[in-house]
Amino acid sequence: MSLRGAFRDQAGHCAAMDSPFMDRLCRMLADRLQPGTALTDRLFGWPGDVGPKVDSLPLRLCGGLHALRLQGRAGLAAVYPPNAADDETLWQAVDGALTTEAQFLNDWIDSPPQTNEVRRSAPLIALGHWLAARYGLPMVTSELGASGGLNLRWDAYALEIDGRRWGAADPALVLRPDWSGPLPPETRPHVVERRGVDLNPLDPARAEDRLRLMAYLWADQPARLDLTRAAIAAAGDPVDRADAVDWLATRAEPRPGHLHLVYSTVAWQYLPSAARDRGAAILAAAGARATPDAPLAWFGMEADSRTEGAALTLRLWPGDLAFDMGRADFHGRWVRWAATIPLAQH
Repeated sequence: MSLRGAFRDQAGHCAAMDSPFMDRLCRMLADRLQPGTALTDRLFGWPGDVGPKVDSLPLRLCGGLHALRLQGRAGLAAVYPPNAADDETLWQAVDGALTTEAQFLNDWIDSPPQTNEVRRSAPLIALGHWLAARYGLPMVTSELGASGGLNLRWDAYALEIDGRRWGAADPALVLRPDWSGPLPPETRPHVVERRGVDLNPLDPARAEDRLRLMAYLWADQPARLDLTRAAIAAAGDPVDRADAVDWLATRAEPRPGHLHLVYSTVAWQYLPSAARDRGAAILAAAGARATPDAPLAWFGMEADSRTEGAALTLRLWPGDLAFDMGRADFHGRWVRWAATIPLAQH
């Protein structure tokens, strides 16, 4: 895919995700960006696949520009939402930033995009209630691809559906997706231990990592920005720096007297197929050692062959039971929950 094609492709994704500003910015970069500087020559000569499904170079550059805007640099605040600017004024500011902040942007695009979309916790809250109703056990949780750990704290958030709430009694934030399907059970989960893993974990306590978490959100979506700020303020759980499957091999065991929940949200799909196969085998082997007093659950919110959102899938051991829990928007805007009230297993 060409760089211009990648920007146009990303523009379409942003439009579908309700970000007209990012749609406009990506199309502008597709049409107007030119080689001729060290930065733009690097962009046009990128050695890998620049497309959204691989190196995501358009998101890298747009994330760097948003980082500059968040820091009040390069005059971008005047042309970024909530402010308005015509195309020529916006392009002059962006083109100026590409020149005056070339070194910052060149360093920024070294790393792939890293998001920690807090709204993905909505199905996790529903799942937690479902599992609590089924097993009645305290939970140990393990998140694969945890980024900054903001979705490690799903039980500190609340899910609101038609004025009713599930989750924490005094939540750090409230998620209000467009919900359809059965309502979750009332039984509140109790998480007693949690850890996550990521190849490049971000620490919300560090200013540069907070900037990266915020920069890959989109400037015309203030609700996402506010939710992420609230999640950052409540963060503090450890995310280990490691290969996810190697880490899983050391952690997947069932825990006596506890339900062990292993989960990922839009992370498993990016592992190489051999790594996914190995991870699945590790979990199946651990599941074979699960007991009614030490069950194991594996939940994924991941892309599949369908185009509408992510599949919500669950496997439970003992028994190696598979459940279709529904589907959810990749950014958590909507949830189509398919899980009925479970039969208690205790």
